[in-house]
Amino acid sequence: MDASLASWFVVLLALFGANLPFFNERLLALIPLSRAAKPVWMRLIELGGMYVAVGAIARLLEARIGSVFPQGWEFFAVTGCLFLVFAYPGFVFRYLRKRRR
Repeated sequence: MDASLASWFVVLLALFGANLPFFNERLLALIPLSRAAKPVWMRLIELGGMYVAVGAIARLLEARIGSVFPQGWEFFAVTGCLFLVFAYPGFVFRYLRKRRR
């Protein structure tokens, strides 16, 4: 896998992972919950977990391509904000969209 393809794969994976907590009522999209709806705090914890998972996959892909570059706090601040921006469509779908009854 070349660097360009790996980069686009990570971006699409981040977009999918950021919206996953908002589009289902299961824990990590696998484990059914006894509640009818997931609380907001659980969705936010899932969002953080997805950020870590996507970051780990990106680091593995970077290691396969070549050497892994050391990252400072600035990198994690920017990618965390980008992940929150990617989660915006799911948040709007879940909480801001007007439902027809």
